[in-house]
Amino acid sequence: MKSTQQRAALHRQIWSIANDVRGSVDGWDFKQYVLGTLFYRFISENFVEYITGGDENVDYGAMDDNDELLAGAKDGAIKTKGYFIYPSQLFSTVAKSANKNISLNTDLAKIFSEIENSANGYDSEDDIKGLFADFDTTSNRLGNTVKNKNLKLAAVLKGVVDLELENFEDNDHDLFGDAYEFLISNYAANAGKSGGEFFTPRHVSKLIAQLAMHNQTTVNKIYDPAAGSGSLLLQAKKHFDSHTIEEGFFGQEINHTTYNLARMNMFLHNINYDKFNIKLGNTLTEPHFGDDKPFDAIVSNPPYSIKWIGSDDPTLINDDRFAPAGVLAPKSKADFAFVLHALNYLSSKGRAAIVCFPGIFYRGGAEKKIRQYLVDNNYVETVISLAPNLFFGTTIAVNILVLSKSKIDTTTQFIDATEENTFFKKVTNNNEMTDKHIKEIMDVFDSKENRDYVARSVSYEEISSIEKDYNLSVSSYVEAKDTREVVDIIELNSELKTTVAKIDQLRIDIDAIVSEIESAETQV
Repeated sequence: MKSTQQRAALHRQIWSIANDVRGSVDGWDFKQYVLGTLFYRFISENFVEYITGGDENVDYGAMDDNDELLAGAKDGAIKTKGYFIYPSQLFSTVAKSANKNISLNTDLAKIFSEIENSANGYDSEDDIKGLFADFDTTSNRLGNTVKNKNLKLAAVLKGVVDLELENFEDNDHDLFGDAYEFLISNYAANAGKSGGEFFTPRHVSKLIAQLAMHNQTTVNKIYDPAAGSGSLLLQAKKHFDSHTIEEGFFGQEINHTTYNLARMNMFLHNINYDKFNIKLGNTLTEPHFGDDKPFDAIVSNPPYSIKWIGSDDPTLINDDRFAPAGVLAPKSKADFAFVLHALNYLSSKGRAAIVCFPGIFYRGGAEKKIRQYLVDNNYVETVISLAPNLFFGTTIAVNILVLSKSKIDTTTQFIDATEENTFFKKVTNNNEMTDKHIKEIMDVFDSKENRDYVARSVSYEEISSIEKDYNLSVSSYVEAKDTREVVDIIELNSELKTTVAKIDQLRIDIDAIVSEIESAETQV
């Protein structure tokens, strides 16, 4: 099945589950049950593939949990896969008898707990712990009685059994992330929540990954300080051979539900527990991975202009991430705090590509001082202005800031990627970048050549001049194309003369006709 057809079919099936099953459960909450069940199915099938070696003649689901062979294989399986699933705990086993199981909700809770606990004492413990925390099978949101809870859970299991997911790894599209984005886009408006902070559209993710890893044949590791559901990290894996990223994928996420989804997403794309490290917490005030830096590639779509503690914590000005700039990002707008954090974690050869709110590039005060620090130290490689309406939940025309510590000159590149058809296309209510559009942007980025109405490389002297005063807005350096119709004044004047002459002649003719009529009336 073609990927576009596969996506459409998946969306129809998921929406059918949502409509037929969720009932009174809020859509925003219900999506966790669908995605959690998707994950449960995947790790079950993935584990069976591992434990049987892909031999279809071996029916792992029919084996006894107490089989001596399983006892002997358990330790090695956990060390390799990170967890262990007994035959009775498999998704297929549970789903097969779900409609008749009067203790389905408590059985599922026990299974999820045991899968997580199977990693206790192993290197994978932190990566497995709490993965099913948001899949609360005993919640009253599923129903007020055990019977109602079981009916709803059984229906979700049956719906996911019927989903034609094929292979997550081989498919060009992130089916799990796509399912997540689809559910968010259909529920967020009614729930009053925005999905923009949780999922970066794959076409934007693809561009960011390519920018961060451009011309790097190998990177030690890749990092996202605001990881969301992991879509940016996964695009880096998809776009480049997995061996290019030598030490794995690192990320931190503040939202517990999304943190779990990011870890699930790693497993769903066969990134084993020893190749990723996703941590929970506030990146700005409780940063992880200080001992793992520097990173050769950093990708990020941090939340736009959120509040943070800033100057209310006097110790932060001495933090090695913020101290070099001599000023903290405003308490009401943490954007540059994320930028400075990423810069601190960046290696001397690497790049960071960060989605930014446009206001940070021209506002004054502390943000101007941080821009001055970045420009004076030659860290800003490129600022790219993207088309509006590329993200779910906001119509803002965001920018991408590309940071580098290995620039070969002191110019800064500005790219206006807002021309329709060249850099994006309209798709129903949203805009979208195709691979062709992304390549066009990357070609401009790579060449660093000036291009009328599109790109300009600007000297340090101009950016730091009194006139520009460290303004980094693309519109300050790249002239906007005048799309108004060009009028030939000489030709227009000639046409007016001809028109006036015709009007004068018409008046003469009308006067003659009126004169004849008046003469005739006089004779009568």
